[in-house]
Amino acid sequence: MGGNFFAMMSRMKFIERWALMRNSHPENISEHSVEVAMLAHGLAVIGNKRLGRRYDANKAALIALYHDSTEIITGDMPTPVKYYNRRMRGAFREIEDSAARRLLAMLPEDLREDYETVFFAAEEEKELWRLVKAADKLSALIKCIDEAKSGNTEFAYAKVTISRALDEMGLEEIRIFREEFLPAYDMTLDELQGEAGDGENS
Repeated sequence: MGGNFFAMMSRMKFIERWALMRNSHPENISEHSVEVAMLAHGLAVIGNKRLGRRYDANKAALIALYHDSTEIITGDMPTPVKYYNRRMRGAFREIEDSAARRLLAMLPEDLREDYETVFFAAEEEKELWRLVKAADKLSALIKCIDEAKSGNTEFAYAKVTISRALDEMGLEEIRIFREEFLPAYDMTLDELQGEAGDGENS
């Protein structure tokens, strides 16, 4: 059991997200976690460079890599179910905590301490976890943008609610990212490369 941890983590690629939604491009937890890690790291760097914060950007990325790993055990429960009411939220939080402890138990005892704060927020790292939550929502918003670009209207309402949730977080790092970086997600590959019109994309 003490050596099962990383093999179990590799199972994230088998857990599909957005199970109740019609997707033009399926997304699994492994793909999502990499994107959230990049976004969380980016938000931390923005905070440090632009706003005088003192975030540990590398730790933010690490937390993000594992932020949905409990879904290997619980599955990706749809948001309307997970957040249906306070009682449901509390029950699901207990389930997630139990799953996290089960995953930690798959590590040898001498390694577990190093992963404890990756699965459970230490008091001094609460702001990092808030950044990861913001990055998670940003990733969901990017998914909505991608689906809209594919002509899929299934995510139109989700885009509105996720945008509102990001506004309500009140994070200056999010505002900066959305103003400077989010518009590029609507671009074509040629536009991203600054080569629009010549047809070169390789």
